[in-house]
Amino acid sequence: MSDSPTPIRFTGALGTRLAARLDSPPGEPLAFALFAHCFTCSKDTLAASRISAALTARGIAVLRFDFTGLGGSEGDFANTNFSSNVADLVAAAAWLRQNHKAPAILIGHSLGGAAVLAAAREIPEAAAVATIGAPYDPGHVRQLLAPAIAEIEAAGEAEVDLAGRKFRIKKQFLQDIGGRESRDAIASLRKALLVFHSPRDTTVSVDNAARIFMAAKHPKSFVSLDDADHLLTRKEDAHYVAAVLAAWASRYIGAPVSEVVIPTRLTDTA
Repeated sequence: MSDSPTPIRFTGALGTRLAARLDSPPGEPLAFALFAHCFTCSKDTLAASRISAALTARGIAVLRFDFTGLGGSEGDFANTNFSSNVADLVAAAAWLRQNHKAPAILIGHSLGGAAVLAAAREIPEAAAVATIGAPYDPGHVRQLLAPAIAEIEAAGEAEVDLAGRKFRIKKQFLQDIGGRESRDAIASLRKALLVFHSPRDTTVSVDNAARIFMAAKHPKSFVSLDDADHLLTRKEDAHYVAAVLAAWASRYIGAPVSEVVIPTRLTDTA
């Protein structure tokens, strides 16, 4: 059973303090992982918390944090973009490196998956990268912003409704995601890659997983999440991802991952 997550603060890409949690197993961790949450989500989403708890039960410590302007982190979300997300990830890895050990595993959910693919080259200690429901190109987010794009382009910014919450999106955000090229970053990854995706994902189609997989060089693997939804709202889907990820990562982190049964407390309440 894992210890309670430790609350952490560190400085992000834009100079503001970011909120994070470190989920640690009792005793010395086999490895450290860094988790990047989905677009406009937080470190406390069901997917992030459940996957982190399940990995911790297998001996892997996980740092999850809120990107600038989201969750408990400081800063104005309107001033962020994909590039600042990538820089926040690099800053999180630096915090781990300075205070514990650099992450051997990078995990990204949805747009967070695209972010870890882009950040991986700046985290040399990472040996394994896993994406969950990730878009091939960060420009995929334009689909979510489509109703407001004309206003953003004309006025420089607009308020956008995303999953029932209001966010201010500036033109610089569109310009930033439009200028990102994923193929080179994926092709030059030089790390083991595991791509999780559901063929029934209606937010980010499974075609994105195929493009990521084809762009990557070996070692690479693909795991279908069958009927899981994009946010992995069912706990069994999150626990399945964690179990497969831990077993797969053990080949690359230099430590055998123990077959720990996830405690009932985690399964029932996570």
